[in-house]
Amino acid sequence: MAFDAGMVSAIVHELNSRIIGARVEKVTQPEKDEIVLLLHLGRENMRLALSSGTNNPHFNITSTVKENPAAPPMFCMLLRKHLTGARISSVTQLGFERAVEFAFDSYDEMGFETKKYLVTETMGKYSNIILLNNEKKVVSALKIIDLATSNVRQILPGFPYELPPEQKKLCPLEVSEEKFLSAFEASEDMPADKFILSSFYGFAAVTAREIVCRAMGETDTLISVCDGGKLCDAFMYAVNTLKNGTSEPWLVSDKSGKPIEYLFFEPREYGADFEVKKVSDFGVLLDEYFGRRDRAERIRQRTADIFRLLTNAETRLHKKLELQHRDLEACAEKDKFKLWGDLITGNIYRLTRGMESAALENYYDDNCPQIIITLDKRLTPQQNAQKYYKRYNKSKTAEIELAKQIKLAKAELEYIYTVFDSLTRAESESDILEIREELHSSGYASRMKNYSAKKLSAPKLMEFKTSGGYRVLCGKNNHQNDYLTTRMAGKLDYWFHVKNQPGSHCVMFTDGEEPSERDFTEAAMIAAHYSKVSEGVNVPVDYTLIRNIRKPGGSKPGFVTYSTNYTAYVTPDERTVAELRVK
Repeated sequence: MAFDAGMVSAIVHELNSRIIGARVEKVTQPEKDEIVLLLHLGRENMRLALSSGTNNPHFNITSTVKENPAAPPMFCMLLRKHLTGARISSVTQLGFERAVEFAFDSYDEMGFETKKYLVTETMGKYSNIILLNNEKKVVSALKIIDLATSNVRQILPGFPYELPPEQKKLCPLEVSEEKFLSAFEASEDMPADKFILSSFYGFAAVTAREIVCRAMGETDTLISVCDGGKLCDAFMYAVNTLKNGTSEPWLVSDKSGKPIEYLFFEPREYGADFEVKKVSDFGVLLDEYFGRRDRAERIRQRTADIFRLLTNAETRLHKKLELQHRDLEACAEKDKFKLWGDLITGNIYRLTRGMESAALENYYDDNCPQIIITLDKRLTPQQNAQKYYKRYNKSKTAEIELAKQIKLAKAELEYIYTVFDSLTRAESESDILEIREELHSSGYASRMKNYSAKKLSAPKLMEFKTSGGYRVLCGKNNHQNDYLTTRMAGKLDYWFHVKNQPGSHCVMFTDGEEPSERDFTEAAMIAAHYSKVSEGVNVPVDYTLIRNIRKPGGSKPGFVTYSTNYTAYVTPDERTVAELRVK
């Protein structure tokens, strides 16, 4: 990840051209480590997101709208008190650090003009958001740092704000060509990118690699074989883009379209297997890169207990099925017990109490081979026969019951997999709440601590529009799937679902019309994308009219049956599905 001081500098330059003079309309805190300022400037409304998460710290103007908690946290309330109605007067990078100061023109409690400052530090696990007063003393912070936490730098109310201790390296913005070449010549032999990282602060590893690639055509070049002049030119090119404000937002994606890296100048180290593109601005760049990661991390944190519950249930069911299959294999000997009972009964005149075994001819076999049958010497021959008949009947009954139990366990396991799949598509707190309520109603309430049934509002389904203009709705979990299929869809609408795999129910609303082949393909692609096999090729998707769908009474959420259907084979494409999505 390249959210280094260079990227911070580029974003600060962009923010200075867009948000200076903007008024803070509202402050929200959708996540425990993220603050969003809703800004208004002229006729434009903007969202400035400040994220101090350990894994993905960043800040940018975002178009992403997140669901806010019912009760705002204390830090959010404090920011509302101090910043609501204030106007942004400047955005400044503090030195060449990953720290930015937002200055606000505000009013105090007496109505006098004053200054307030909000500092966002994007420094990995040390990331923070800090509110300062007009004297630049700490009012409060998202993460309070005391002596017990750090003896190097404390962030406590009333303390003057200080930057982290300076690194014993050179600042790239203050380095001349002569100074760079001097450091280059004095350096020990090492990879050139390591030389840049060890000599100059503020650049991430990917930035250093790109500088070396721009100079030498490859990234793994040693100092001993590197051209110092070319390396200096490439280094100064990166520095000058920041000084001159000519940085550009570049995004690198893999073949599937998944963002893997970003930079403030054009990257050259990636080959034909990757897509390198320049996007419109840094806000869009970071939305594209962090959007999926932020959502995945947010869902992982909020659903950790659900994943644990489902994982334990999956493990329990696998062990249960293993034991049941083992018992079922043992039942395969039931016919042997009946045969032995029949042979003992047919030869009872030859047997007496006290015998431990008997060699009897199997007259059911044409060759009449002898079979050695074990007997209980404490029992009479008739009692030994009855003993084997009982074992036969017990095995026969057990075989029937085990088959039923195995079927039930497999059905529960399949249901568990559908919930796992639903978690990958959860996009908001309401989606997670629906999954919790579904598990509660399915009998998992005792395993979810401190959870009680809640009344749910109408679910928010994913909505798409095909090329032919047909509306397609897609459920994100079993609760939404049932609501869509059994309550919203009409009998003449088309229902789509990936074949024999967990996935979303998708319905194309046609109003009795017959869509084109392209519309069917796009709807099938949506169903395939929102399934367990979203990365597959030629994925089979079943589709049929809603009137052919049946939901058995007492069945698990999301479970339906159908017999009349067609099957389409499509290859899911994330970009195509994203373009079709309306909301």
